[in-house]
Amino acid sequence: MRAAGRLLSLVESPRRAEVLAVLDHTPIRVIGLTGPPGAGKSTTIAVLTTAYRARGLRVAVLAVDPSSPYSGGALLGDRIRMAAHINDPDVLIRSVATRGHLGGLAAAVPAAIRVLAGLAYDLVLLESVGVGQSEIEIAAVADPTLVIMNPGAGDAIQAAKAGLLEIADILVVNKADRDGAEQAVRDLHAETHLPVLTLVASHGTGLDELVEAVEAHHRADTGDRRAARARTQILSLAQTRLRTHPELDRLARGVAHGLLDPYSAAESLLRPQASPAVSTADDPAFCDVATTGPEAPDW
Repeated sequence: MRAAGRLLSLVESPRRAEVLAVLDHTPIRVIGLTGPPGAGKSTTIAVLTTAYRARGLRVAVLAVDPSSPYSGGALLGDRIRMAAHINDPDVLIRSVATRGHLGGLAAAVPAAIRVLAGLAYDLVLLESVGVGQSEIEIAAVADPTLVIMNPGAGDAIQAAKAGLLEIADILVVNKADRDGAEQAVRDLHAETHLPVLTLVASHGTGLDELVEAVEAHHRADTGDRRAARARTQILSLAQTRLRTHPELDRLARGVAHGLLDPYSAAESLLRPQASPAVSTADDPAFCDVATTGPEAPDW
């Protein structure tokens, strides 16, 4: 377990390429879980872990913490909820902090999954907080992606507004023993044609149906769907690389000052060897955007 932790730390560091270079591409199943805070994602992961361990599968849990690589908040919370699995040598629980990690979530998670596959885990349960770009990045590596919601509180409408329904494969109304569960199911059916299941994760009610829905979705996977996920993953990784491109800030200042149009700047990022020239006739304070070295202006 300690060796696994060290390897996962390495792929979240500048030494990622060294680790990945010696790993084979081993297939591994990944189930993504997302949804609004407080929906019961961690509790759902705990009962799913129990179900898959009963089938003899080695399970790894990656809990995405989008805030800080130092707080350990997500990891602490998940360990409390998954107390039954802490001492199980065939269950690994790991927090992945996106801020400060090399390349962010788009790069850190696929690398971690590849390490876990190399360590002979059979299944990865990938949890995120349910907001922002991270959901698209998780959907790119997970099959299926489960969106967990609570009854009431307008979760169905909020999920639609947040774009969660666009990346979901299966919708789960957790805490379905509470008032408003039936209405939540009806609202979701009105918003989407995706499967909608009910669950009381704290009691395990509806767990068998959820596992079967996940398995049915996996059995229905196709080459086209895998290729679509791969395209999304490639684009997400490429976008991450472009956000840290050394020319981006300089080109952005050129666009901001009207010396370069955004189309040419975008082409420059994709083909850096063909950096576009910026006319300086109207503003002698600026020079050619392709200027490099110590004489370049401090934009």
